[in-house]
Amino acid sequence: MLIPTEPIGSIPRPSSLLEAIAKAGDAEAPSLGPLYDEAIRDTISRFEETGSPVITDGEQRKYHNFWTYSVHGLPNTAPDGFCIPFTAGHVRRMPRLTAGPFRYKRRADAYLEVALRHAHAPVKQAVISPSALSLLYPDDEIPGYPRERFIDDLLHEHETEVRNCLAMGAHKVQIDFTEGRLAVKIDPSGKLLHSFIDLNNLALSRFSAEDRRRIGVHTCPGGDRDSTHSADVDYAELLPSLFELKAGNFYVALAGEKDRVRVLKIIREYLKPDQRVFVGVVAPIDPRVETPEEVCDRVLEAADYIPLEQLGTTDDCGFSPFCDDDSTTRDTAFAKIRSRVLGTALASERIGGHDGRQRE
Repeated sequence: MLIPTEPIGSIPRPSSLLEAIAKAGDAEAPSLGPLYDEAIRDTISRFEETGSPVITDGEQRKYHNFWTYSVHGLPNTAPDGFCIPFTAGHVRRMPRLTAGPFRYKRRADAYLEVALRHAHAPVKQAVISPSALSLLYPDDEIPGYPRERFIDDLLHEHETEVRNCLAMGAHKVQIDFTEGRLAVKIDPSGKLLHSFIDLNNLALSRFSAEDRRRIGVHTCPGGDRDSTHSADVDYAELLPSLFELKAGNFYVALAGEKDRVRVLKIIREYLKPDQRVFVGVVAPIDPRVETPEEVCDRVLEAADYIPLEQLGTTDDCGFSPFCDDDSTTRDTAFAKIRSRVLGTALASERIGGHDGRQRE
């Protein structure tokens, strides 16, 4: 395929698994093991049936959500941490670190190891960004554990997780950076966003140029229960800083934007020659399944502004980043993925070996 296409990550969990988790009252209950295993096998099988050249395990076993899977249940945390408000009116809350040292409770390479046992296609692995987890540290300094030491520990944990995934054979390691756009909403001055960029670059600078070609960064306005947390933030406030990150790949939510062409022009202006951008061509929070022809049109539109050798396609966001979100069905998620794959292939055929028309 002339234009590569990759998923973002999460797929809605089977209702039987969600019901069992609710009944057990503990997502890590040993009795749930067989249900998780079956959910992973089924997700990978259905992913491969869509024809997707790259797949994920659907984040079936990421306890609770994509943001705090690595720290959920740590004994040195309290539940009253950073709040993430969504337009639907609900709030997701992070834990708050209460004491040092900071260590991950679990790493994403454990999920990748299981997925690789079942997969016949390349598998990518999503991990959470250091900047997202930096929000665990409270405003007031923790006695005996200054923020500087926390950041050192955080960077070490993140680096270890990413290196393990790369060594294990992940097709790509995707760093979820949904808090980028949210940072602009929280602090319109841009200081918080720039601190996030600097922190993530400290982590990325620990990897070689060859490694960074297999590392990507995902940005979106959030997606939970058919709502977002920062879609009202102008992309122009985020994208110039986003492409300062030392990553080789960027996954940018686009299908849900009101003015895609304006966003494409901004991407074209700030995308660096050694970077590839995967633009979103299906919107997970839209219940309607896009047709392959509709996806094709969106790909051709993007090819008018982004050089073909730097263009890819993706989903705007994961389909169920928070595990209890059942607002989208598994059938709908895989139907949208299939449309993305077919539409991207159709656009590749129509473009052929010719360069896209680059518009002014």
